[in-house]
Amino acid sequence: MENVENIVEEPVVQEKPQYSSIRYAWGAVLAFFGISSKTHRASKKRAKFVGDVFTYIILLFGTFLMVYPFWWMIAGSFANTENGKALLEKLVWWPEQSTWDSDFVSTHVGGGFWNYYIFFDRGVSVIENSLTFWRVLLNNFIYSIVPVVVGVITSASAAFSFAKINWIGRNAVFYFLLAAIMVPGPSIMTAQFSMYDSLGWRDNGLVLIIPGMFGSIMTAFFIRQFLFGLPTSIIEAAKIDGAGYFRIFCGFILPLAMPAIMAQGLLSFMGCWNNYMGSYIMIPGNSHAVNLPHAIAAMDGFGGGGSFDQQNYAAVIAASVICVLPVMILFACFQKLIIGSLMLTGSKE
Repeated sequence: MENVENIVEEPVVQEKPQYSSIRYAWGAVLAFFGISSKTHRASKKRAKFVGDVFTYIILLFGTFLMVYPFWWMIAGSFANTENGKALLEKLVWWPEQSTWDSDFVSTHVGGGFWNYYIFFDRGVSVIENSLTFWRVLLNNFIYSIVPVVVGVITSASAAFSFAKINWIGRNAVFYFLLAAIMVPGPSIMTAQFSMYDSLGWRDNGLVLIIPGMFGSIMTAFFIRQFLFGLPTSIIEAAKIDGAGYFRIFCGFILPLAMPAIMAQGLLSFMGCWNNYMGSYIMIPGNSHAVNLPHAIAAMDGFGGGGSFDQQNYAAVIAASVICVLPVMILFACFQKLIIGSLMLTGSKE
């Protein structure tokens, strides 16, 4: 017994499996990139680090795809294309011959901003009435501000009715209006064109003002979703105090729903500001009522009636930069408001 008790059991040592040098090296490479294998175990920190690196590489690549076209447009607006458009085809980061070259600056009024200068100075010369930049800019502001302000308030009042007022057939009417979005715009464009032409709205620009003042079902939908998050007790308390629906809407709903209203107003403004198709189809090209995108598309580059290759395309690009800047400034200033409003539209009471 004593001999048996003195026997010490030795631990069984498992032999490590033998791997080939190639497999061992491949496992080390995988472990370096945060991927565990049978030969190596990767740490979670390294795996997270490698995942973050790949994520940021993809995001940077996507950012480059979004930003580069705008940079190309800015650089192209300073190209010297008086002798042909071939310089724009070679443009990668900066034009080979730009308006900032010393020879060009000394011989042209406006210097490096020559392409912007001729757009401001000569207007849209391709149109028979020789529109000026200031006239089409005024048209664009009228077509963007008046329909947006009135239309958003109209949509907000409709959203208030659909969200907070109980009346027979409320949901049915809302779903019917929402289903109208599925009707393709081109299918009713001919009927709209004939109707607006018979009303005499095409030559004076009313075609881009009056229809937008009746609001938009999509704007009403987003504001309606936002209003679902507001407590109904406020409306009931106002009713007890003797306030009518108009007073409730103006005194309570508009201030509380202002984030959603402002966000939808900004999005509607961007759509109206860039409404090229509406002006191109509904307004005659020789009218003073064309908007800024339509006028830019009608520009011949101030080539003076020359051949296609002799037109100053940089002037058209400069005009495009001027057209895009207000929208970019608005979005940069109010992007948090727009994104925050869209995130809150899914909330319900």
